Amino acid sequence: MRAKQISVFLENSAGRLAEVTGCLADANINLQALSIADTADFGILRIIVDKPAKAKETLISRGFTARETDVLVTKTDGTSDIARLMELFSAANINIEYLYSALNGMRGGGALVIFKLDDIEAGQKIVEENGIIILEQL
Repeated sequence: MRAKQISVFLENSAGRLAEVTGCLADANINLQALSIADTADFGILRIIVDKPAKAKETLISRGFTARETDVLVTKTDGTSDIARLMELFSAANINIEYLYSALNGMRGGGALVIFKLDDIEAGQKIVEENGIIILEQL
């Protein structure tokens, strides 16, 4: 399926991602997939939500720079499906600019979310204190 992705341009500073997700939560907009890429000063948060037009409007009204892009969403059953897609795109000379996974991909619901933190020990302590499962490996 094709989906509307919202790209949000953010300063790379503590709390900015919390502002975006809080803004979406306040507007009752549900995240379905997300990815963040950063540089030293800025990041691009890419999200797929259940209400893309409302998300874009809400974020812009809160002072964020947000853009809408079409993306292709596929369901794969593992590495062989992904390899096949890569081969098909390559054979058709289609460049993959980026990709990321969705939030509803785990069996039994839930999601794997991987964090790169500037203080991993403090982050792990917060996660453990709040009863969130930490995986040792994927």
